[in-house]
Amino acid sequence: MKAMIAKKIGMTSLFRENGEMLPVTVLYAGDNYITQIKTKKKDGYDAVQIGVELSSGKNMTMAEKGHQKSLGHSCSILREFRVAPSQEMEAGKSLSLSALQQGEKVKVTGVSKGKGFQGVMKRHGFGGGRASHGSGFHRSPGSLGASAYPSRVFKGRKLPGRMGFRTTSISNLAIELVDKEKSLIFLRGSVPGHRASYMSLEVLP
Repeated sequence: MKAMIAKKIGMTSLFRENGEMLPVTVLYAGDNYITQIKTKKKDGYDAVQIGVELSSGKNMTMAEKGHQKSLGHSCSILREFRVAPSQEMEAGKSLSLSALQQGEKVKVTGVSKGKGFQGVMKRHGFGGGRASHGSGFHRSPGSLGASAYPSRVFKGRKLPGRMGFRTTSISNLAIELVDKEKSLIFLRGSVPGHRASYMSLEVLP
């Protein structure tokens, strides 16, 4: 299985033999189980649903409990991957890190950090106005359009608003190290989301 769910631990550094320092993100990818196998004949498309069983015991709905009643697991975090099921896949089977190899490129999908309500300079990178005394135009967005006609602001205009907390994907992140004993994955670079957040990993072809 070339996909799984992982928990973000944080960032650290790895050093190569030549002394080069690599910034890496540490992910914990344990307790992954196959909760459902979808086929094109039954569901209209091929996919595999994976879940993570949390030790903290997150509150689950009756629908989630009934969905996994026959599996013997209580996975409160579920993700679906559009991959073709193979004969080795079976509902309720646990996943290991043996399918991931060092040097492979992965796609990471998670929810970015929420930064609240922000202005146009931080949210969209506007340059702002003059910083001189008496300017009165320091961090404002400026003109939003014509006044007489059409007397409205067009949709899609870059304005202040809530920033972050969106589903974000980053591709081509290299796997620098896989610790199978501790179920840890070291990815080069940063990934979206705060510490202890869950994200999905897919190995790119």
